[in-house]
Parts: sequence; C-alpha cells; structure tokens
Amino acid sequence: MRRGPLLLTGAAASAVLHAVGVLAAHPVWRGAEVLSLALLLAYAVVRGLPAPRWSVPAALAVLLADAVRTMPAAPGAQEFGWTVYGRIEHVDVTAGFAAGLTACGAALAATVLLLVGWRARVTRGPVVAAALVAVPLLGYALIRVVDLRRDLLAEQRSRPGGPDVADAVGALILAVLPALALALTALALAVLLVGRGRRLAAAGAVLLSLVAWPLIDTSIDAVRLPVPTFTGSEVLYAVTPTAALPQPVPALAVLVELTAYLLLVVGLAGAGRSTPATPAPMAGPG
Repeated sequence: MRRGPLLLTGAAASAVLHAVGVLAAHPVWRGAEVLSLALLLAYAVVRGLPAPRWSVPAALAVLLADAVRTMPAAPGAQEFGWTVYGRIEHVDVTAGFAAGLTACGAALAATVLLLVGWRARVTRGPVVAAALVAVPLLGYALIRVVDLRRDLLAEQRSRPGGPDVADAVGALILAVLPALALALTALALAVLLVGRGRRLAAAGAVLLSLVAWPLIDTSIDAVRLPVPTFTGSEVLYAVTPTAALPQPVPALAVLVELTAYLLLVVGLAGAGRSTPATPAPMAGPG
C-alpha cells in the first residue's frame, strides 16, 4: 500500500478514536488527536506541499501544538467533578471571549495562515454561497444574544440590584466574536480555494465554518449570568460529564472539525506540488 493512503487512513481512524473518547468523556487513547494531525502533516509532505510551501505545515503545526496542550487527562484522573454556583454579584465581561478564544484560537490561527498564503480571483457564485452559510450563523448568534438580553431585563425588573444588564450584554457580544471570526475566516478561505480550483479543500473550509455553531453556545455558557436559579439563596451543583453521561454535541463538533482538516489537507496537497493549481474556469456570459 502506498504511504499516502496509509497515512490518510491512520489520520481518519485516529480522528474517530478521539471523537469516541469525547462522546464517552473517557479517552480511548489520549494521543489520538495528536496522532491524527501528525499523520495529516506527514501525508501533506509525502504527497507534496502546494505553493506557498509554508502555509500547510505552519497551519498544522499550530493545530498540533494546541492538540498537545489540550490532550485529555489520563483515565481515572478526573472521574467526577462538581461546579458550585451561588448568587452572582458581578458579570465577568471577558469570560466568554476568553473561553471562545481558548476553544477555537488554534483553528482560527491555522485558517488565517492558510488564508494569507493563498490568492485567487473571486467570483460572485462562491461569494453568494459563502454568504448563505454565514447568514444563519450570524443570525443564530444574534438571536441568542437578543433572547438572553430579554431574559436579563425581565430578571432585573423582578429582582433589582443585580449585575448591570449592559455589562452582561457586552459579555455576550464578546463571547460570540471568536466563533464568528472563525466562521467568516473559514468561509473567506473557501471562496479563495474555489477560485484556485481546490474544491475539495474548499469543502473542508466550509465544514470548518460550521464548527462555529456549537462554539457560540460554548462561549455563551462560559458567561455566568444572573438567571433565577442562581440569584436565590439556593446553590446548584453540576456534575462533569462521565462515561455514563455521553456528550454527542462536543463529539460531533470534534469529528466535523477533524474531518474539515482532513479535507483541507487532501485538497491542498499533491496536485501541482510546487506550483499553484489551475484556477477554476470562469463562466462566460449567458
């Protein structure tokens, strides 16, 4: 078997193992994500790096470093955990932004590196398609912020003296910015890749933009808001996920993200090696 397909098969299998570990909140193998990305890097080198030759290795290096940093804890190290919530007197304005940047900062940086390295003619069709993908993402973020603002105003009327609503709304707006930045950058990359005839890589970029959807909720959840449950004298205890409490949404998000990287690398590596791919033909009038 050729080295390229073997490396690609190993990367895909490792990605699935990592997603299964996230689903069960119990890693099948701690290094699965790291191995998947390392094999993708090896595949890109074996198949031939596109021009500019630095963009794909630089992007994968950023993702690899983040995978090492966020490697799951050893099984049994964190079987149970408790988060205690009490009355909220002050909203941390930057908490959601920091959580979002931590969750997608590496993906955003890698996408920017790929975007900087590519130039192409931009035609109207791909731009319209990218806009059709971007509008629901932007709309979802807006709806979440507006809906929570309404709840906060209702809470302030019923229980005056709590945290400032303006601070809370500002925290929510900041929280969704990293995810939206990832989505828009990935869609811009997709438009350029279509212009260079790299349609498979463009599909990977579009898929990566969809990861922003669950990240919006993750970032918003990091902002502690004065909802009724937390403003009384009661205390709520939340247990961390375990093998008995699956996490389908995070697992699906991880699988989509790693599949997006796989499509990007496969679509960029190989053809042309040191020369750019032939631009996609432009449709003539009529």
